[in-house]
Amino acid sequence: MQIDWIHFTPVTSLAGGVLIGIAAAALLLINGRILGVSGILGGIVWPRAGDLGWRLAFVVGIVVSPSALKLVTSATPPVIDTSIATLVASGLLVGIGTRLGAGCTSGHGICGISRLSPRSLVATAAFMLAGFATVFVARHVIG
Repeated sequence: MQIDWIHFTPVTSLAGGVLIGIAAAALLLINGRILGVSGILGGIVWPRAGDLGWRLAFVVGIVVSPSALKLVTSATPPVIDTSIATLVASGLLVGIGTRLGAGCTSGHGICGISRLSPRSLVATAAFMLAGFATVFVARHVIG
């Protein structure tokens, strides 16, 4: 195995992790909500009374943030070298897994583990194992 030094970005990765942690803590302290992107998006699709504003603000922030970063840094956009069909299929599979796991990687992996939730520990282990298996099959079995 070899490290891809060109795409190795420990400083920006650490900064992103810190920002996610701050966002999760702020949402919990300010709104009393657990940060889980699938739950936030689900609340937009099936909103409760008085619950739509902060969810829309969160999603707008996720969409606008990369553009804001581009204004202040020389970040290069990621190159996605796969078909639209693969992206759609992947998104649907992630959505199904999120429903089956009663939460997404951000909800379980960041907030659940920090609360020492046994369910989140198991879910995060399952996410990671599925990811490892997928990469192995895609790179070494399929091609």
